[in-house]
Amino acid sequence: MAKDKSLKSESNLPKRKKLSLNVNEVHEGEHMESEVKKKRKKMAVEAPVQIVTVTAENKKQKDKKCKKKQMQTETKHTEISEPPSRPKGTHELEGEEDLSPEERRVLERKMKKILKKEAKKKLKAEGETPQTTETSGPTPTQQALDYLTCWAENRSEWKFQKTRQTWLLQHMFDLEKIPDENFLVLLQYLEGLRGGARDITVQKALALVEESGKAPEDIAVQQRAHRAREVIQLLS
Repeated sequence: MAKDKSLKSESNLPKRKKLSLNVNEVHEGEHMESEVKKKRKKMAVEAPVQIVTVTAENKKQKDKKCKKKQMQTETKHTEISEPPSRPKGTHELEGEEDLSPEERRVLERKMKKILKKEAKKKLKAEGETPQTTETSGPTPTQQALDYLTCWAENRSEWKFQKTRQTWLLQHMFDLEKIPDENFLVLLQYLEGLRGGARDITVQKALALVEESGKAPEDIAVQQRAHRAREVIQLLS
């Protein structure tokens, strides 16, 4: 019986060893799987962090490039476009330093227009007309003298013009506007004068003769009176 028990116990030993070996192998397998899972989790966590860091670095690099380009364009713009010279008579307005070159040009044009208007107003107030660069046409004096010469030399093309005749009658005693040569032609023209214009011309001549008696030493008055006497002799 004792032998049988010893045999049984010896026969059970390898089975226990086998069971212990299997349990150890199971534990080792589970440990390996847990480590693999942990490694996978670490990879999963680290991967998006790396992506985020890469994208952030890319953004920083792009921002630096954009800033460099902006600085280059601004320096080029400042080198090429210098601020225009300020016209005379203008002054800096408040906040003009913050304006762009185009806005400054617009302001300067407006200031020039305002200054021109002010200059014209001053000239009008003083009774002076601004000088024009354009070539003006013939003066009223020249037009009246041309009218008179056309009557004397080219009667076929001559046409009566009341404005020219009235100008001649008003200034006929002025030696500066109507020289002596033209006055002789005007006397011939006055021979055909009729109506109220003839009477007014005679009255004006008589008034000048009376005025000459009050200023015998005035040469200009005496010259006008001399012409007035000739007109009276012709028309009376």
